[in-house]
Amino acid sequence: MPVFSADVVAAVLHHMNDDHRDDNVLIARAFGNAAAASATMTDLDENGGRWSYVADSVTHELEVPWSTTISERAEIRREIVVLYDSACERLGLEPRPH
Repeated sequence: MPVFSADVVAAVLHHMNDDHRDDNVLIARAFGNAAAASATMTDLDENGGRWSYVADSVTHELEVPWSTTISERAEIRREIVVLYDSACERLGLEPRPH
């Protein structure tokens, strides 16, 4: 049985793909392929998030684990911020304030 309802997952995906497109690309570049030109968050669960990204005209799938197993909706935001900060660090970028 999924930890997060389909409604919660849909709301997070909508928010990430509408409001944080650049963050999705940073995550794909840092954890997938530095040539990622676009990225879409496609799913998440208690263990991590999943993205689909395009690099060199090829679509790739990426799964990135959270820093810990999560079970509360508020923890999703925290873990995505952790991924964003880690992506910026890996790419040598200054993260924006949260």
